[in-house]
Amino acid sequence: MAQTFTLLSWNVNGIRAAADKGFGDFLKKKKPDVIGLQEIKMSNEAREKVEFDFAGYTEFWNPAERPGYSGTAILTTRAPIAVSEGFNVPGKKGKSLAEEKEGRIQTIEFEKFYFLNSYFPNANHELTRLGFKEKFNDTFLKYVTRLEKNKPVIACGDFNVAHEEIDLARPKENVGNPGFTNEERQWADKFVAHGLVDSFRYLHPDKKEYSWWSYRALARERNIGWRIDYFFVSGHFIKHVKEAFILTQIGGSDHCPVGITLDV
Repeated sequence: MAQTFTLLSWNVNGIRAAADKGFGDFLKKKKPDVIGLQEIKMSNEAREKVEFDFAGYTEFWNPAERPGYSGTAILTTRAPIAVSEGFNVPGKKGKSLAEEKEGRIQTIEFEKFYFLNSYFPNANHELTRLGFKEKFNDTFLKYVTRLEKNKPVIACGDFNVAHEEIDLARPKENVGNPGFTNEERQWADKFVAHGLVDSFRYLHPDKKEYSWWSYRALARERNIGWRIDYFFVSGHFIKHVKEAFILTQIGGSDHCPVGITLDV
C-alpha cells in the first residue's frame, strides 16, 4: 500500500528568529512529515539552552563549526533507517571534507528514498566564494551519484541559484550577479543533465513564483523575487511526485517554504 509523504524545505534565516515568529504554529498547522531547514544559525551549545515547540518531531541537527552561521536541521515524524551529516552515505563513515565544516549537508534514509537537505554556499558579492561553491557543487553531484546506486534521491534546500530566466523577476538586471552567474547556472544544468528533475518546474513549466525576496525596497510586497529553493528528484522517481508547491504566503524569513507531496 502506497504511503503519502508531505516534504517541505525552508531556509529559516535563524531558527530562533523563526521560532519567535511562529514556526511552531506553522508546524502544527501544515503538519509536514519531514521538513529540511537551512541556515539555522545555531550551535549545539546554544540549542541546549533553548526549548523549541516541535512536539511530535524527531530532530536532527547539523550546525556549522562557526557559531551563529549556516547550518541545517531535519525534523521528521517518520522514523528513518539511518542519518548522516556531510557527504557520508547514511550508515557509512567517510573522511571529513573542508566544505562540510559549515553544516550544509545532511541525509536521512527511508525505505524507498534518501532525503537530502542542502544549504548551498552563496557566491557572495564580488563572487569571492564562487570557487568554493563550484567545488561544493561538484562534491554534491558525486555524492548524489553514490546515493543513487542504492535508491532514489530527493534533494531539497536553498541552492542559491536561479536556474532559468523564469526563476527570477528581473533576469536581465541580474546577469552575472551572485546566484545568476553563468557558472552557477551551468551547474544547475549539470544537475539536470545528470537526471535530477526540478519537481516544481516539471509540474509547473510556465509558472512564475518565487521563494526568496530581498529585504530591500519592499521586494516581497512587490514580488520582485527569486526561486532559489528546490526539490530535485531522481528522474525515474519523479512519477511519485503528485504535487510541487511554494508557500509564498508564509512569512518569518526572507525565504518561504517549498514542498512536494509524494506517493510511494
